[in-house]
Amino acid sequence: MHAIEATALTRTYGKNTVVDGVDLRVPTGQVHALLGPNGSGKTTTVRMLATLARPTSGRAAIRGFDTVGQADDAKRQLGLVGQFHAVDPRLTGRQNLVLLARLNGFRAVAARRHAAELLDRFELAGAADRTAGTYSGGMRRRLDIIAGMIVRPAVLFLDEPTTGLDPHSRNEIYTYVRDFVAEGTTVLLTTQYLDEAQRLADAITILEAGKVIATGTPEQILAAVPAGLDLVVADPRRHDEVLAILGSFGGSPVDPLPAQPDSPLELSFTFTGEAPGLLTVLRALDAADITVRDIGTRATTLDDAFLALTGHDRIAA
Repeated sequence: MHAIEATALTRTYGKNTVVDGVDLRVPTGQVHALLGPNGSGKTTTVRMLATLARPTSGRAAIRGFDTVGQADDAKRQLGLVGQFHAVDPRLTGRQNLVLLARLNGFRAVAARRHAAELLDRFELAGAADRTAGTYSGGMRRRLDIIAGMIVRPAVLFLDEPTTGLDPHSRNEIYTYVRDFVAEGTTVLLTTQYLDEAQRLADAITILEAGKVIATGTPEQILAAVPAGLDLVVADPRRHDEVLAILGSFGGSPVDPLPAQPDSPLELSFTFTGEAPGLLTVLRALDAADITVRDIGTRATTLDDAFLALTGHDRIAA
C-alpha cells in the first residue's frame, strides 16, 4: 500500500481542465516533490489529495483511505503546512500549540506537556511565551510546522515550507524534514527551490498544464536532459557559423545574443539528444577555421531539466 496514491486524478472548472489525469504513487517513508510552473495544477492537486477539493473524476487515497468516500479517515492520516502562517499572532507560541493540542483531543495537562516537548525540539522554548507576531520569519515557519505536527501525521503535506527564509533557516527546516521521514512520516513537498527538491526528495513529479510530464528519482530526471556545453570563440564575427555547427549536433544556445565586436564570443548550449564529445566539436570548428579559446562540458542541474521539460526557467508560486 502506498502512503499517497492518485489514479487519473482530474479537476475541471467549467470548460477549464486544471488537473488532467494525474497519476501519483508515493511509498511510505519517502519525500516526494511536486514541481510545476504557475498554472500547472500543482496546488489543485495538493488540495484534492488533502481532501480540500473533490476531484471531478479519478481517485485519490491516503494510506488506502479514499479522499472522497472515506474523507474523515483520510484526514486523520495527514497534516498540512500551507504557504501562509496558520498560527494566531496574538497568542504566544505555547498558547497556539496548547490550543491546537486541545482541539485534537489532548487533555489539558497532556496538551501543555506536548507543547513544551515540541517547542524544545524545534528550538523555540526560549520564545515560547512571546506572542507569535513578534517571531522572526524562520521562527514563525518553525511554529507553523509544529502546528502541522501536533498529532504526528502519517503523511505530511509541506507547501513551499521555506519560501522567504534565509539559508540558515532553510537548512533547519531540511533537518526537521529528514527527521520526520526517519521517524516514518511520508512527506509531499511543493517548493519554488529546485535545489531543495534535489536535496530532499526521493522522487520528483513535474506537472505542466495539469499533466504529469516527468516523474522519477532526481537522478532519473537529470538523466533525461543531457549535459550542456560552454565555449569561448576568439572572433565574435563567427557567431552565426558557431551556431550552425553546434546546431548540426542538436545544440541550442542558451543565450543566442552575439558578443560585443571587441570581445570574445561566449556561448552555452543545451542538446536535444546526447551531447557530442568535446573532440568532435573541436574538430568541426577547426575544419571551419574557427579558433576556440576555451571549451568545457556543463553538468546538468535540476534547473536545466525543469527548463528543458517545461520551457519555464523557474517555478512560480
